[in-house]
Amino acid sequence: MNFNSLEFLIFLPIVVAVYWVLPFRFRWMALLAASCVFYMSWNVWLIVLIFITTATAYVCALLISRARSRAQKRLWLIVTLVVCLGLLIFFKYINFILESAVGVIRLFGGEQSDIVLDVILPVGISFYTFQTLSYVVDVYRGSYPAERHFGYFALYVSYFPQLVAGPIERPGALLPQLRTPQKYSAEDMFAGAKYLLSGFFRKCVVADFCGIFVDQVYADLASANALAVFAASALFLFQIYNDFAGYSEIALGSARLMGIRLSKNFDRPLTSASFTEFFHRWHITLNQWFTQYVYIPLGGSRKGRARQLLATMAVFLLCGLWHGASWTFVLWGGVAGVFVCFETLLRGPACRLCAGLGVDPHGGALRAVRRAAVFILFVLCCVLFRAQSIAEVGIAFRQMFTDWGVGAAYVAQAFESLGMTSLQFIFLVLALFAMALVYHLPQGEARPALLQPQAAAVRSAGATSALFIYGVLAVAFCWLALLANSDVSGFAYFQF
Repeated sequence: MNFNSLEFLIFLPIVVAVYWVLPFRFRWMALLAASCVFYMSWNVWLIVLIFITTATAYVCALLISRARSRAQKRLWLIVTLVVCLGLLIFFKYINFILESAVGVIRLFGGEQSDIVLDVILPVGISFYTFQTLSYVVDVYRGSYPAERHFGYFALYVSYFPQLVAGPIERPGALLPQLRTPQKYSAEDMFAGAKYLLSGFFRKCVVADFCGIFVDQVYADLASANALAVFAASALFLFQIYNDFAGYSEIALGSARLMGIRLSKNFDRPLTSASFTEFFHRWHITLNQWFTQYVYIPLGGSRKGRARQLLATMAVFLLCGLWHGASWTFVLWGGVAGVFVCFETLLRGPACRLCAGLGVDPHGGALRAVRRAAVFILFVLCCVLFRAQSIAEVGIAFRQMFTDWGVGAAYVAQAFESLGMTSLQFIFLVLALFAMALVYHLPQGEARPALLQPQAAAVRSAGATSALFIYGVLAVAFCWLALLANSDVSGFAYFQF
């Protein structure tokens, strides 16, 4: 079931109510059962894959903790990698591998028909695979003890708020919370409601509304002018950001209603003044995963500049491939990696130049220029992320760099390609403006116990009023969005 479905709006309150009614010793059973029901609503048989991944990681971690030699530990780590990554590679990448192999054969003059296997892509397989791998690697490194209770470990892997699209939780961040008796707290309920409201607004209003115009242009790129393609690509950046940030906030809010705090996954990435900063703020838990388990083992910044750049490129190429089984994603990762490497090389000279000129690189005007430059460059990168093929990428860039014009007729043509009316344009501007305001909604959680009684009452009243105002705005915007688009779309990041 989607978070933005009627089924989930019924499912979540029931689970939360049962969770708080049950004694603590039974809560893990209820949450595990609810997580299984949640995942099986997509496809009943996909639960088998999660069970295989979970059982493999659980058993191998126990064997690693009991192994007496480094070689034995390494053996069980390899078994985990083979089984878990093997399932991921087969179900997500097998057709991509076969397609690439056929392409290579044809490139050298061979005759080979297309080979396509009828394999379903399990929802969330990239996320729960990485979460189980982080657990086994941490046990292997000795940074976290092996979990002996299979039920709690299975709940760690399949906890429904973050099962399908993260955040990717390290074992030390989530497992202790699942094992700890949580106490009902009005503060947690209020914070959870704020996250839910913000997440639903991002997804149902901003992301879905932007997606209408993105799909319109990318369905016929060859007939769109440069302004339309650039605008659609910029709107896609807003769409994918609010889609995934919205999912993450709904996940945080759902968990918080049960007293469990998941990791923050976004930190205002669209305000970044560099690509490096952007990826520190975007999909934070995935970037931390690659840093801990790929970048640092490859040497990171500890073994010279050349090794650092090589590790950076490896991380971004893998990150691109993680997002999708297509060369467009690999190319996106490679381009993003080149930008980050370029910034790494320029960071020292640029800082010295700014110091010599007496300019603050983090100051207002210069930072605004850097933000604008990063935004434009990332919009161009979004073409690689949104396009369905390399050929489509070529068409998009051809239109974007050759078909510019001026005048009212040119702008009208762009609006026509976007399928956007003047009223929809006004609504879009309002939705994007409201997106900026939503930044503040999940922030600044009230802590009445730390305040004087009168101040706490004022803070609580103000927060309640703000929540009411945002709620009214969200309902109004959702109603307008539904008028513009009658279809309820799923979360785009589910495909990853």
